[in-house]
Amino acid sequence: MSLLLSATDISVHAGGRMLVSPTSLALQAGCPLTILGETGSGKSLLAQAVIGTLPGGLSARGQVRVSGQVLDAARPGGFRPLWGRTLGVLPQEPWLALDPLMPAKAQVAEGHALVQGDPWGQAHMAAQDDLDQLGLAQAGDRRPGQLSGGMAQRVAFAAARAGGARILIADEPTKGLDADRRDEICALLLAGAARDGGLLTITHDLALARQLGGDLMVVLGGRVIEQGPAAQILSAPGHDYTRALIAADPARWPRQTPRPAQGAPVLQASDLSASRGGRVLFSGVHIALHPGQILGVTGPSGCGKSTLGDTLLGLARPDAGHVTRAPGVAAVRYQKLYQDPPSAFPRAVTLGRALSDLVARHRLDPSRIAPLLEWLRLAPGLLTRRPSDVSGGELQRLALLRVLLLDPVFLFADEPTSRLDLITQAEVTRLMTAIARETGMGLMIVSHDAELIARTCDSTIALDGGGMARAA
Repeated sequence: MSLLLSATDISVHAGGRMLVSPTSLALQAGCPLTILGETGSGKSLLAQAVIGTLPGGLSARGQVRVSGQVLDAARPGGFRPLWGRTLGVLPQEPWLALDPLMPAKAQVAEGHALVQGDPWGQAHMAAQDDLDQLGLAQAGDRRPGQLSGGMAQRVAFAAARAGGARILIADEPTKGLDADRRDEICALLLAGAARDGGLLTITHDLALARQLGGDLMVVLGGRVIEQGPAAQILSAPGHDYTRALIAADPARWPRQTPRPAQGAPVLQASDLSASRGGRVLFSGVHIALHPGQILGVTGPSGCGKSTLGDTLLGLARPDAGHVTRAPGVAAVRYQKLYQDPPSAFPRAVTLGRALSDLVARHRLDPSRIAPLLEWLRLAPGLLTRRPSDVSGGELQRLALLRVLLLDPVFLFADEPTSRLDLITQAEVTRLMTAIARETGMGLMIVSHDAELIARTCDSTIALDGGGMARAA
């Protein structure tokens, strides 16, 4: 194996505060390297420092060797000529990586044409082939806002690979994807590495880390606490944190005792049906959600899970059937926790300003913000940043905080933990379910993780993507 990239004593700083301790790593051709850690651990910052893409306000130190060049991590401009050609980057948030006004195929074609130098006709044909391989044959003319989160992630993956870069840095490439799509993305990542390519993956997904194999680095608090062959670490972890991470897998959670129906329903649906693009997503759905009850919805990407939730909230119209909400309850208390939180926050203002605007708009008590920050394990300093300057997991928890300020009677949580490491996922899921039980909030959780749904919810609806819906 040949050495494709090496980094020596890479550290990340915010002013005088060190966020990532000096770390060295080596990426060999054909041997994947995975950085595993919890949300906010610094794993993404480490990778961003290695490729020169740190957000504003942060700085790096150390040295990077790639393609015969020695680069100073403190001077990120030196990395720019390598982007797309030598270093392909799949960012953590597809909503921030894709042009919201450009169709999917055109975005992938740009890489083939502008980086690879293919004629535009050939570039569009290559882009269509890329989308076909990812199960997106019919998505080429859609804009990112018309795609599910999982579909947008696959488009971003195709765009990242279009330039032909030998080294791919993939930040949380499987978040929001069901198990089958995760396996497909994993196979594509490994195929690139198998052709003497380099693959550096940042993830909190244990299943993905196991499938990728190769070498593994476990990061906690900005410091590497364990590293070596992935198979060895995941089968016999040497650090307490790694053991706790493995133990937090939803398959190990205890099953909850179903809550019986009490009081009038906060929401009911009768004989709901919906379609998109001429394809029936679901039909004949019946729901009666009582105070404090938790409903789980599962199914593959694009099967209509989000559409069902949007229909219950009145954000989408059903083809047939009707929805009844509790009388006398303000519409604002029926809320959604979005699958992709960047799409729910204004990009140009700080997170603190976004929360202050909500408080002012609805005349809420601002003193409730501080205890919720502590409850969700969020540093108050995050409120000074913009959405693009925090991790996906931190942004998802901030989105949950914002929703809870409105005291919802019904919350549609659309893939609420897809961006969270297993430990934080368990904490946030326990938090949401405890809030539902204690306050009488009806909670609907959409997830690709069948184990999470089975061990958390009182009842379940499974969509199969072909129009069928069954209670479980």
